[in-house]
Amino acid sequence: MLLIRGLHNLRSAHRGCVATIGNFDGVHLGHQAVFAALKARARAAGLPATVITFEPQPLEFFRPEQAPARLTRLREKIEAIAACGIERVVLIRFNHAFAAIEASDFVRDTLVGKLGIRHLYVGDDFRFGRGRGGDFDLLRRLGEVHGFGVESLDTVACDGERVSSTRIREALQRGDLGHAAHCLGRRYRICGRVAHGHKRGRTIGFPTMNVPLLRRSTPLRGVFAVEVHGLDTPALPGVANMGNRPTLEGDDRFLLEVHLFDFDGDVYGRHLRVEFVHRIRDERRFASLDELKAQILRDATAARERLGA
Repeated sequence: MLLIRGLHNLRSAHRGCVATIGNFDGVHLGHQAVFAALKARARAAGLPATVITFEPQPLEFFRPEQAPARLTRLREKIEAIAACGIERVVLIRFNHAFAAIEASDFVRDTLVGKLGIRHLYVGDDFRFGRGRGGDFDLLRRLGEVHGFGVESLDTVACDGERVSSTRIREALQRGDLGHAAHCLGRRYRICGRVAHGHKRGRTIGFPTMNVPLLRRSTPLRGVFAVEVHGLDTPALPGVANMGNRPTLEGDDRFLLEVHLFDFDGDVYGRHLRVEFVHRIRDERRFASLDELKAQILRDATAARERLGA
């Protein structure tokens, strides 16, 4: 898959495509349905299937304090889009200059002038351009003027409700990993590179891998049974804590910490994929390290039982 970072990197060779535009946080079943239609039309037209997305996401730019927790950080999203068979991703830097572009100018200069778009898929609630002045109806009118089609696909439903990033986020917040996985089409996962920590887990017999989250927030908190990929082995079972470790004074970093069962190896710097299988409990503060150690032992036992490890 070709990743084009920034509109300034678009070249004449990139003109001509079938595209869709959106945030695509989570790359859930609804997004995947759009990508399937996109690929089918692109193949029929002999053009590349192209996804146009933004970094940061618009709400993160305008009102970061109100922006919801991401399901996927950028690298995870790009990897998930590539796994869907998309040929090109155009990543637009969302900044003041881009936000100030009039909707009609964006269509004329970018979609038509730089991308040579032939057909466009968007949600029927899609808004774009300065002051969110552009909508689906404007796109259709401009498409008729510039010679490209515009289409909105039916939303994908799960248990009678629309699949959306918001719905998945809410499921994760209440610990319903099964429902989140059903809407995503896969287990919820977080990827990251193992970093050095304070190694306090070793002192109580539970060494952990510290995975910085590289995001403002996450919809998950608590203790989970997990499976870990990326260590040149089959998936490894473990128990993970997502939070800021309230029992440890002077360390309020928000981390994903994973203890692998029956594993002893050098993992620093390795890029892992941690899949969340079952929620065990909320994160909470303990009166002493001995009390924490006893609870971690119970958590590990519960995780082993859930994973059949």
